[in-house]
Amino acid sequence: MVDVSKKEETYREASACATVLMKKDTLALIRKNKLSKGDCLATAKIAGIMAAKKVSELIPLTHPIEITDCVIDFKFSNKGIKIFSTVKTKAVTGVEMEALTAVALAGLTIYDMAKGVDRGITIKDICLLEKKGGKSGYWKRREDYSG
Repeated sequence: MVDVSKKEETYREASACATVLMKKDTLALIRKNKLSKGDCLATAKIAGIMAAKKVSELIPLTHPIEITDCVIDFKFSNKGIKIFSTVKTKAVTGVEMEALTAVALAGLTIYDMAKGVDRGITIKDICLLEKKGGKSGYWKRREDYSG
């Protein structure tokens, strides 16, 4: 674990995304809220928020952070759903892991809710989009990012 005891609290924010690919029929069921397990996106949103709040219990050596806001949004495409998260705090360390974990668990929840009709669902492209605050300041993913 990194010692952050001498760092000052600052405003911090991080945004992440993930893509969930699936069959068109599965996507139609989610859009129409017709999955047998219930409201897929509402459940995925709650799962993402809960996951962001539990990162220090899930990922070794991360610090517990008091999250002041966590927003999960979904955007439909022809092939699936893109998940976006934005997490905010005023703390001594950033919330990148919280934003990334939120989209990952929201994606896993979509898989769980829809696996009865489509076991081939794929979760991919989990990545940080942007972070603000802290010693390193502002960072934004370039569209051509390759490492």
